[in-house]
Amino acid sequence: MRCHWKRNVVLGVVLLIGVLYISHSDITTPDLTRENKSSTNRSVLTLPYPQRVISQKSWVDHGHYLPLKVSYQLLAGTPSTKERFLAVGLASVKRKKGSYLLSTLRSLFSQSSPEERSSMVVVVMLVDFDAKWRAATVEEIKTVFTSELEQGHLLVLHVPQEYYPPLTGLKRNYNDVPERVTFRSKQNVDYSFLIHYSTGLGRYYLQLEDDVSSAKNFLSSIRTRIEEQEAKSNTWATLEFSSLGYIGKLYKSADLPLLARFLFLFYQEMPCDWLLSHFRLVMTQKGTILFKPSLFQHMGTFSSFQGTYNKLKDKDFEETAYSNPSADVYTDMSIYKDHAPKLAWAAGEGFFWGRSPEKGNYLTVVFEKPTTVTEISVETGSEGKDLLSSAVVEIGHSVNTTSNNEKSCTDFHSLGTFENGRFKMQEVDKKYGSPSSCLRIHVTADQKEWVIIKSIRITSKSTKKS
Repeated sequence: MRCHWKRNVVLGVVLLIGVLYISHSDITTPDLTRENKSSTNRSVLTLPYPQRVISQKSWVDHGHYLPLKVSYQLLAGTPSTKERFLAVGLASVKRKKGSYLLSTLRSLFSQSSPEERSSMVVVVMLVDFDAKWRAATVEEIKTVFTSELEQGHLLVLHVPQEYYPPLTGLKRNYNDVPERVTFRSKQNVDYSFLIHYSTGLGRYYLQLEDDVSSAKNFLSSIRTRIEEQEAKSNTWATLEFSSLGYIGKLYKSADLPLLARFLFLFYQEMPCDWLLSHFRLVMTQKGTILFKPSLFQHMGTFSSFQGTYNKLKDKDFEETAYSNPSADVYTDMSIYKDHAPKLAWAAGEGFFWGRSPEKGNYLTVVFEKPTTVTEISVETGSEGKDLLSSAVVEIGHSVNTTSNNEKSCTDFHSLGTFENGRFKMQEVDKKYGSPSSCLRIHVTADQKEWVIIKSIRITSKSTKKS
């Protein structure tokens, strides 16, 4: 414990020294100008850090602390003056063995509903210094994502090499080869500039890589997890939606100016995911806050560093990820040990395990707030055993308190029966469009086998706007 404390103090002192070291320089804020780049035979907009989106909470920028001298070339898209709920940032570099960027963007937009897309802006920074590659990539993006660019849901940027600090002849920490040191150091600066630009584009910022696939409705899941965390404590610095590298890391927009400077100051010291852990500690968040199932999966087969083979996968990723609304869960089935009914509703590895159910037994979910349910999925059993063989799924209205001092509904409507231990239904709202208060699994026949309810997952219509 003392060792960790000393390390944090030392890191804080080093950060302070860095502040004093570079505080004499001035940030350049040239007017929006148009420059002709002969290498790409096109005109691009060169713009400084967008003052229009600086939050009142961003004391670093308002006080001109730790200035960053950087200008951005806007290659595609139109920045909006409207703050979205979520800004998603990813840096993309030329790869020796194929690109995953377009697939990543397709996944982000296709896995989001129209309402979710309107609450999000994706910022792509093309960080390779190969002008021909950038020009070709921009043309591909313009062809495939025309509407996203026109609607302000997608921006494509570049920072010229002249704004980068030295990338060669750096310290060989961890005995890395010089090429590796240059790669990871440049990556830190790439992320620093990307994060710096993204400040204020959304209330929250999500860091991704350019070779990931996303879970369905990931934005709604993130929104729910933020609400849950804020109810516990609002002093968090980083929420994690993937256990891998610098994928799925979420920050408050107000903290982005500090994070950008932090990555820039220590760019040559260590890889970005290691710096992330130190930043979290400096911001006084002691432990990792990681949510499961993961919302993002690494899909790249070959690394952006020298095209080496990379088979890294997140074992906790589920493409149809879910984030159920807050609810209480009740059952009259006999519970085995600590496998409580709430575990079937909550995200994670837990599950409900009950002894032999009888006809009339139930597991009832009572929503904290009435919810318009669109999809329902219920999974039971494990390796073909402990399946729920005979039951119906119902939704209900009008919450009351029962004689057992539990909550339930007085008015239930059947949606359908289990088949092979599973129930799945889409477009529930087309049959029952009004908000529901309960969801009930009602056993319709005795069974000798015990029952495992692995997961109850729903999606619902969001009532919140960005």
